[in-house]
Amino acid sequence: MRLPTSFAANSAVPARARLALPRRASRKPLRKSAFFAAAFLAAAFVALAACHGAATASGPAMQLTSASFSNGQIPPAFTCDGQNRSPQLAWSKPPYGTRFLALTLVDPDAPFGTFTHWVLFNLPATTRGLPAGLETSSQLPGGALQGENSFHRTGYGGPCPPPGSTHRYIFTLYALDTPLALAPGASRAQLEAALAGHILAHAQLTARYGR
Repeated sequence: MRLPTSFAANSAVPARARLALPRRASRKPLRKSAFFAAAFLAAAFVALAACHGAATASGPAMQLTSASFSNGQIPPAFTCDGQNRSPQLAWSKPPYGTRFLALTLVDPDAPFGTFTHWVLFNLPATTRGLPAGLETSSQLPGGALQGENSFHRTGYGGPCPPPGSTHRYIFTLYALDTPLALAPGASRAQLEAALAGHILAHAQLTARYGR
């Protein structure tokens, strides 16, 4: 009896060859590859979002200047030895999202700790500077408010270092995403507590005065 041609052909294939015939490809490697690809994309998205948030929080650089100072020195007119007038200040456009501005002036070289010379807040975001000789009332035209300085007075209090010393005076301007719920006459400590989480950008200007 003759075997069918197909059976005979299959029988002629060695056992090892038959075992080596390709099997159905496993889906496990593909599933692993898809999982790792998805994980990578998710991580990249999170990193990108974090970078975007950091850029938004820090914002573009702001510039703070004063035409009242010469070579970084504060003239006597703006100190306790003169008319004790506040200096002229100007600044660049704050970053997108800024709603209000705040300003402080401190003396970090005071003998008994940082001395506060000026606290000002809730300046409209469209403000681009302050004139010299700003009034010392608690509320300014436009709605801005002034806090209490370390002289226990409202508004600006000029440099007044001890005789024989030269101190640094640091103006800091803050761009904020919200108005500050502070009353007129607020202290610098109260202002700084209210600033937390609301600063989009800031700028500093340092000048010196000696006696």
